Amino acid sequence: MPAFALEPEQTAWCARLRTLAAQRLRPLADKGEPGRVNRPLVAELGRLGLISRLFDSGALALCLMRESLAYACTEAETALALQGLGAHPVHAHGTPAQRERWLPRVADGTAIAAFALSEPGAGSDAAALALRADGEEAEDAQGAETRRDAALGGGPVAEADGPRRWRLTGEKCWISNAPEADFYTVFARTTPGAGARGVTAFLVPADRPGLTGTALEMLSPHPLGTLGLDAVPVTADDVLGETDRGFRVAMGTLNLFRPSVGAFAVGMAQAALDATLDHTRRRDAFGGKLMDLQTVAHQVAEMALRTEAARLMVYAAATAYDAAAPDVPRRAAMAKLLATETAQYVVDTAVQLHGARALRRGHLLEHLYREVRAPRIYEGASEVQRGIIAKELYATHAASHTPREAP
Repeated sequence: MPAFALEPEQTAWCARLRTLAAQRLRPLADKGEPGRVNRPLVAELGRLGLISRLFDSGALALCLMRESLAYACTEAETALALQGLGAHPVHAHGTPAQRERWLPRVADGTAIAAFALSEPGAGSDAAALALRADGEEAEDAQGAETRRDAALGGGPVAEADGPRRWRLTGEKCWISNAPEADFYTVFARTTPGAGARGVTAFLVPADRPGLTGTALEMLSPHPLGTLGLDAVPVTADDVLGETDRGFRVAMGTLNLFRPSVGAFAVGMAQAALDATLDHTRRRDAFGGKLMDLQTVAHQVAEMALRTEAARLMVYAAATAYDAAAPDVPRRAAMAKLLATETAQYVVDTAVQLHGARALRRGHLLEHLYREVRAPRIYEGASEVQRGIIAKELYATHAASHTPREAP
């Protein structure tokens, strides 16, 4: 399917989602407490079958869901996305026992998932995370050295060479759904000094001893908090994927969800654009309507242009992911970067054209103005996306071009 066109049934499905969001999800969102997990809202997403779609649909379907929900109810969109972000590593890398225990409860909205990657000193630089996974079973010096060399060299690490039990010690910060989640996908350092190759992903239920958390009051209304891990016990049965291969789990999850963060941004941008079209068409100003002023008309045209360009890039990145294209990291980074920066511009311009009324508490644009800022930071800040894009471009260029020798 071309990235620039949707089938009629997809367009109709998006319209139904917007209606569901307005009629069934918006009322539940309005009853929720900002900064707290809205369990009735998550449960309704489960009853509607939307959470289960996260695991049986592709990236494009995920983007269409997030864009459609964001247009009518950003809280519902975020609740859906956080369930997917926290549970996708279990779906993609979990053992049968892990999947059987948690995924049905995530899908029906009775278990809240969270993705715990960021730390106070390792946000955008995820490979620098410092939360320790201290092995409890002793290794002899030769076994430890073999294990470390294998991790640094990228080779397989034999299970017999490493511990089967660990204690997690450290802090996670800026974790969505913390501290109210029922389980966390926690990324910890199992091999010191190995960078990205020494990280392991663990599935950590919230009731594990030594796991505590604190909610943070943030500008955006979705739940966010810190986690403290004081010798939290985990075993080989809690590992997601392979020991020392957790960075792949993290990046695989982010490559899927980054384009859909862009879809979230596009949904907000479209809502702001439509609100602006309605306002400027009705608002009297200087003997006519606001829309009659050329400077206003040109601003609205620019808002629409950027929104559509971002939408097309998001769809292209999602289509590339579903086709298992080799350039997914670059496309995902481009989609997130362009869409989130575009949404910031469109919402800000919409506020300017609405004037003071848009800053009043409870106005749609006041809400969007608080929501739109965070996506430029989380799941890789805009600066990180530019770094990914440049790295991928140079790698592709080097692989496909033979340097010319100087004459």
